[in-house]
Amino acid sequence: MSENSNIDNYLEKHMDDSIAELSRLVAQPSVGAQNWGMQECADLVADMLRKRGFAVEILPTGGAPVVLGERKGRVNKTLLFYNHYDVQPAEPLELWETPPFEPTLRDGKLYGRGVSDDKAHITSRLLALDAFLAEEGELPCNVKFIIEGEEETGSLHLPAFITANKEKLAADACIWEFGGVDHREIPMQYLGLRGICYVQLTVETASIDVHSGQGGSIFPNAAWRLVWALNTLKSSEEKILIPGWYDEIIPPTQRDRELFEAQPDPAQEYMERYGVKQFLKGMTGGIDLQMAEVFEPTCTICGLTSGYQGMGSKTVLPAKASAKVDFRIVPGQTIDRCLKLLRQHLNTQGFEDIQIEFLGGGPAAKTNPDDPFIKLVVDTAEEIFESKMELIPMVGGSGPNYPFVHELNLPVATAGLGYPDTRAHAPNENIRIDLYFKHARHMARVLAQFGSMA
Repeated sequence: MSENSNIDNYLEKHMDDSIAELSRLVAQPSVGAQNWGMQECADLVADMLRKRGFAVEILPTGGAPVVLGERKGRVNKTLLFYNHYDVQPAEPLELWETPPFEPTLRDGKLYGRGVSDDKAHITSRLLALDAFLAEEGELPCNVKFIIEGEEETGSLHLPAFITANKEKLAADACIWEFGGVDHREIPMQYLGLRGICYVQLTVETASIDVHSGQGGSIFPNAAWRLVWALNTLKSSEEKILIPGWYDEIIPPTQRDRELFEAQPDPAQEYMERYGVKQFLKGMTGGIDLQMAEVFEPTCTICGLTSGYQGMGSKTVLPAKASAKVDFRIVPGQTIDRCLKLLRQHLNTQGFEDIQIEFLGGGPAAKTNPDDPFIKLVVDTAEEIFESKMELIPMVGGSGPNYPFVHELNLPVATAGLGYPDTRAHAPNENIRIDLYFKHARHMARVLAQFGSMA
């Protein structure tokens, strides 16, 4: 019997145990935005690593603790896994078919908040390690885990943590926290992440709300003040109006364009999945849509709060207004410069009273598509998924990959168990059990091949 067969047999026999472990992890709330269950979940993750013989540290940050784990392997080559144990808030609760922190199996899927993003990725990778420890008594290579608790709130403290712990995190390559298949069941290799600068803009024009009949024609209105400020940020043609915003951008390469040209046009699938009737700036699909999706900076109003928003009417002049705005940024742009330009712009436009609170984010980063480690991850996926892994130069979403690429100098590969209807961040988040098994098998082959490259 081949080594892969032994490993696969172990994985299959112990799937129920792994799903049970995952269910215990999902049942432990760890909602970063609400600071709910964070230390308890960090302790649980640490215990899961210790169970596999890892040397474990739970290290504090300015926010949620980070769990570090390390176990030596057969060869002195180190694979680093990045994951996170924090999850999004489960609200609106009434839209869940079963309670979000009571994981439930039905129709070949496991439902629960955080089951896909990111807890199943943790336990499926641990299952792959279990197979080697059971069948061979050791791991094929050194393995490290960094499992943070602030990914869903912007990984605010992770870059500084990585800079301060570079020696502990030293490795040869990194497997990222997510990945999966697209709507065609094709596994995808996402080579980079767009950056993000997330801010809250706030203005206060009075100490208390005022009767609109009394103050409407003589007092400043915080809501209008904020709306006028927001109106200066972006034109109706979708151009960001902050001077200098585009100056430092590094344009996509010809290789980036070639990788997107090899992909199918996503326009029709996007329209059907999201119910949109048209795309911005007259785009209809194809390479223009694909390039714009990830290589153009954005300015998105994510939420507006002011005055009365309950049922019926309340005639009030709001004293305070705030907006949450995310700027997706691309290679070449930095957080410090973006914040500086935003402040200068608001001041120039006469909005010195608009307060800016930085809520988190980081720069964009990409891995070379031709790196040998990327080839290893791509090649080992084909047997499992019965399809070649397709390379995507960058995705529109964001994450803290910049310090891994530029501080730790690691190639970062994505691999995972996601699929288009996993509903991460939404009610009824779920994973498919078949993809959970495939990811464990894929990780086992990555570990074996990585160890043999030494």
